[in-house]
Amino acid sequence: MRNIVANVAGLKIGRGLPVVIQTMCNCNTNDIEAAVAQCHAMRDAGAQLIRLTTQGLREVESLKEVKRVLREQGNDTPLVADVHFSSEVAIAVAEVADKVRINPGNFATEHEKAQRDFKRFIEVCRRHNTAVRIGINHGSLGKRITELYGNTAQGMKEAMVEWVQMCIAEDFYNVVLSLKASNTVVMVEAYRLLNRWMEEQGVIFPLHLGVTEAGNGDMGRIKSAAALATLLQDGIGDTIRVSLTEPPVNELPVAAAIAGYFQTPVHLGDDTSHTGPRSGIYTYDTPTRDEFIIRASCEIGPLLLDRKIDDFEIEATCAGEKLPAAELDEFKDNLMQATRRRFTKCEYVACPGCGRTLYNLEETFNEVKRRTSHLSGYCIAVMGCIVNGPGEMADADYGYVGEGKGKVSIYRGKEAVMRSVPQEEAIDALLELIENDKKTK
Repeated sequence: MRNIVANVAGLKIGRGLPVVIQTMCNCNTNDIEAAVAQCHAMRDAGAQLIRLTTQGLREVESLKEVKRVLREQGNDTPLVADVHFSSEVAIAVAEVADKVRINPGNFATEHEKAQRDFKRFIEVCRRHNTAVRIGINHGSLGKRITELYGNTAQGMKEAMVEWVQMCIAEDFYNVVLSLKASNTVVMVEAYRLLNRWMEEQGVIFPLHLGVTEAGNGDMGRIKSAAALATLLQDGIGDTIRVSLTEPPVNELPVAAAIAGYFQTPVHLGDDTSHTGPRSGIYTYDTPTRDEFIIRASCEIGPLLLDRKIDDFEIEATCAGEKLPAAELDEFKDNLMQATRRRFTKCEYVACPGCGRTLYNLEETFNEVKRRTSHLSGYCIAVMGCIVNGPGEMADADYGYVGEGKGKVSIYRGKEAVMRSVPQEEAIDALLELIENDKKTK
């Protein structure tokens, strides 16, 4: 078995090595001062790898300047360029970034042209010792793949295999792979299918794990911990990102705690303990509530996702105080929903935001949640922009998608039913659409 180790400016990522923690700036890459400040804050919070939006040639130059300033100021954290659709931008930034995240299937509508562009791209990466992440997401499968396999975990794996085989044929191995989804079941299945294929081929590429559009608060943490733990416990996954619709530094302690759970399986921290199950009751004693949430999600979540258990009871003490029954019931409901076992409330899909987002995503998402909290049986998406928005909200019944400065598109399923809605009217328009649909059902 050949284990590939990716080298990102000296940072090694691969099977058997410590899990690498990463995050992504949510500021405009062209705002050099803001990007530099965020990168410093992320490094200080534990980020080992930092990604920045690089949607055009202007952003390529900005990323070059951000990197120059960071290096002058003593910050050597490797930088990843996030590129969508444009092979020319990917090729240009491959001379600047330490790693480039692409979905090569989006380079061109014709598969043959996308293959040619991908080959040009990896040749530039080879010359500049630039690592590559091939990132295929559940919502961004092309028409050719979905017609063959549907919008499925199998389709995600098959789409990835084509590009991995090209890398092998071109003898280019400085590559990390990811197959993300907001649906935890689909995400886990896709990675397992890909891992099985790699084992059959005898070549194991590093895997980047993440649940896309996990949301925020407890649910964002629970959903991420449950899904990532399910794979990490099987030795699948070499670098992780927890995508939260919050300030990006908030992602890092969560990711570190998830990774730490598997590096020290008995204790998450020196003062963290767990006993159970005792007669079907899982008991926890942790210094903080967040540690309880992450540890319990890492332990119980995989059992629910893999259907090894159907229900559970739980007790928890945090900082010497027992958590009240209502709070434990809320955690249980969230974990059951995150693992797709039981739905008791509205499901939300929300991206973490990036330099393409032109509105206050976190504030808007919280307001959408507040005003739709009375609903159940719906999945509502709040997405930063149209680059990934319509695709990544594939499972959503309704969507709020940033369209441009001050404008929003409102979706019913995959169809935009309202475009260019002023931002100050968009939540009202979304709620009106949902209520009208309820009346006509």
